[in-house]
Amino acid sequence: MICWINGEQRNNISVEDRAVQFGDGCFTTIRVVGHQPALLSHHIYRLQKGVKRLLLPTPDWQKLTADINKMAQLNKKDLAVIKIIISRGEGGRGYSIAGFNKATVIISLTDYPAIYLNQQQTGIDLTLSTIPVNNNPYLAGIKHLNRLEQILIKQQIELLNVDEAIVTDTNGILIGCCAANIFLRKGKQIYTPNLDHAGVEGVMRKQVIACLSDTDYELFYISDYPNILAHSDEVIITNALMPILSVNRILTQPKQPVWHYYSRELFNFLLPYCLRLN
Repeated sequence: MICWINGEQRNNISVEDRAVQFGDGCFTTIRVVGHQPALLSHHIYRLQKGVKRLLLPTPDWQKLTADINKMAQLNKKDLAVIKIIISRGEGGRGYSIAGFNKATVIISLTDYPAIYLNQQQTGIDLTLSTIPVNNNPYLAGIKHLNRLEQILIKQQIELLNVDEAIVTDTNGILIGCCAANIFLRKGKQIYTPNLDHAGVEGVMRKQVIACLSDTDYELFYISDYPNILAHSDEVIITNALMPILSVNRILTQPKQPVWHYYSRELFNFLLPYCLRLN
């Protein structure tokens, strides 16, 4: 791993940093193809949205963009991952944000999870998570640093030996997956959860929505229960790294299939768009 913190090559931050003390910040992860960070402008926009919502000190966006591109030039493999974390910075005690005017900006370059390449070919299995995510419209959509819910859900995924998990909010409404957004297809109608109260508005979700706007498919935003999955012809999940995977089946218990999906119509249509770099 290569890591820069506020422009310096090092891999540690102060214990007084708000990212350590409170998870006070936001982040994004970028798929790097060769030396090019994919969908970089979308990632910067998402970070800007998070910084504004959380009232974080505003970094130099032009410098951050340039630094991300410089970091991408250090990649020596076909694919890699760049992660950007923006923390409120160091100092103070308690929850007050008074006096913080310099963000901590962390940029790291790591290996790409090769499992995604295999899963694009084979498809994946999901489970229904019993761990909900909280409703909070003020935090909904942004990728803040508080990911304890996802950590617990990931543990459940690993215990059940599946690839991902369907996640609901505290009212039982479908939100997406542990680390991905979800789309359901029934004929030419596409459904994706409304994320006004919970969940993360992924960069690839935005890309898919833009791609569908000029097609014969009709997109609907829903607030529904996971049972809607039973009536779908096809289910796909997306995030910036995958960037798109097809779901084979959903399980409620280990090795017990609940719903099967055999079509890859939407997956095959969207894959070229999702692999675009701009």
